[in-house]
Amino acid sequence: MCLAIPGQVVELLDAHEHLARVDVSGVGRIVNVCLLEDEALAPGDWELIHVGFAMSKVDEEEARATLGLLQQMGEAYEQELDDLKASVIE
Repeated sequence: MCLAIPGQVVELLDAHEHLARVDVSGVGRIVNVCLLEDEALAPGDWELIHVGFAMSKVDEEEARATLGLLQQMGEAYEQELDDLKASVIE
């Protein structure tokens, strides 16, 4: 199962390559933010991330609500997090 999971921008890395370092439920990842090039992204911003791409910018309230709903999914969400932690994308 693939989910869009909220992640918080930690650092903008390369504007030309459209890369940012984000925290996704405690796992650091580098994601492509090219789909949000019209947004003013900054550390602390929240994004919905799917397959290495930031799909949309969301506010903190929406990000936390989404995380809460994902956690209610139980095993599917836990498996997604385990897969994320086991992957080597950093």
